[in-house]
Amino acid sequence: MLTVSDVYTLPDLLARAVNKYPDSDIVVFPDSKTTFAQLYERAKKAARSLKGIGVGDGDSVGILMSNCIEFVDLLLGSQLIGAIPVPINARYKAKELAYVIDDAGLKVLATTDRIVEHVDFVKLLQEAFPDLNNQTDPMQLQLTEARNLNSIILFGDRMPVGMLDTTTFKTLSKSIEDEEIEISRSRLQVRDIAMMMYTSGTTANPKGCPITHEALVRPAVEAGRTRFMITETDRMWDPLPMFHMSFVLPLIACMDAGAALLTMEYFEPKLALSYMESEKATLNFASFPTIMEALLNHVDYDPDALNMRIVNNVGPADLLVSMQERMPNTIQISAYGLTECGGVVSFGHVEDSLEKRTETSGKLFRGIQAQIRHPETDEIMGANEQGEILIKGYCVFEGYHNAPDKNQEAFTKDGWFRTGDLCSLDEEGRVTYHGRIKDMLKVGGENVAAVEIEGFLSHHPAIQLAQVVSAPDNKYVEVPAAFIQLKEGMVATENEIIEFCKGQLSSFKVPRYVRFVTEWPMSATKIQKIRLRERIAAEIRG
Repeated sequence: MLTVSDVYTLPDLLARAVNKYPDSDIVVFPDSKTTFAQLYERAKKAARSLKGIGVGDGDSVGILMSNCIEFVDLLLGSQLIGAIPVPINARYKAKELAYVIDDAGLKVLATTDRIVEHVDFVKLLQEAFPDLNNQTDPMQLQLTEARNLNSIILFGDRMPVGMLDTTTFKTLSKSIEDEEIEISRSRLQVRDIAMMMYTSGTTANPKGCPITHEALVRPAVEAGRTRFMITETDRMWDPLPMFHMSFVLPLIACMDAGAALLTMEYFEPKLALSYMESEKATLNFASFPTIMEALLNHVDYDPDALNMRIVNNVGPADLLVSMQERMPNTIQISAYGLTECGGVVSFGHVEDSLEKRTETSGKLFRGIQAQIRHPETDEIMGANEQGEILIKGYCVFEGYHNAPDKNQEAFTKDGWFRTGDLCSLDEEGRVTYHGRIKDMLKVGGENVAAVEIEGFLSHHPAIQLAQVVSAPDNKYVEVPAAFIQLKEGMVATENEIIEFCKGQLSSFKVPRYVRFVTEWPMSATKIQKIRLRERIAAEIRG
């Protein structure tokens, strides 16, 4: 029997699901449920409102929200009319927000007045755009720091100056017929841009990654069908932020199968455990040790009460083994991927041994190729040899937004994408991840560029030079550690440096450790960061 790779645009995938499973749940919160048919109607109404406000084919629509059904409406509604949704990290501070909103060329931005986990988006946007309070027409903004932004749509009850209220936005849908939306959907192509995600790289600012429908949908469908074996009876728990690929991909996999995605406005372990039990979750997409450890270590955790077949986790092999031991009724698999390659390119398989499932990230999906190359010579390496992993195939994004120089570095002449990750491939093609060649940290699943923190620290009056490396952490896997050389005659304390960063950098970017140095470990011309990482790791582990 031949296997067939189905390729859809995301709106077409949803329409297909509506035809097959109209009354089945797709997005579930602890206090609400939305069926496939209801979601399509909600997305279509959002699309009509967006079109009514002037959004058209190729325009960018920013979504800055905590987890809520309106986030999903806008994500899909944007795509229905050929616009490009740009999910924005809800942890960004004002400076980061202003940069992304302007760099993406957003035409509209949708946000909420809900204050979740102490984040007030209205206040953040007012800080990011000081002239917002001086605007006279919320449908024709004139912001010096966001040249293309016409409107900020605010979902909620507040009505601050410069923001379009929910009622007015929803009323705009009346001027657009459903038929216009269906015509727009029919014009979509699988190689059109489906979404632009921003990811932190080795530059100081986040980079936009335009991802096609094919690059977004195919890996998610492949993961759902061949690794999770999702069926219409499954209910997948996924507490991750909706601005993250680890929400979007499971949503797509559930759409394909007619399954339900169980989400939460924010993660709280006690509620999560009771929610998974009451909703009879069968699959778990916790993904990060930060979340899984909070569940496994909670007093309410009972492996016999949770009837879950498969859980996805990433992390060091020893930790994965430890977590698997505490989940005797569940098979744990792991993945490798990155935003630039559709979020995920490989997954472990339930039939793999415990060793394979914890030490590797499984085999690449069909149609995706990988090479391991020597980081310095670019020589192609053999099985089990470590080097930079390069990816080629339908999953690769369209190149960094507004960054031609960066794209020249990122792609080889014959079309391979340089990930900057240190990996190896075994004889059967399983990927093992060994760390990052690029100077990156991954704090609880969030990409953090060391150079961004270093650049911010350079503004401290007492700092001559700062170098940021990863330090091991049981909860977040790694956290930032800053090594600092002070200016001659200047003094500073660890606490002072940390306080300097708080409120100015996202919390996950604030250095957890600060160490002062007078000499740096050097190669011929560069500071050897590997020696700094070894030093802080040895200190922490005692």
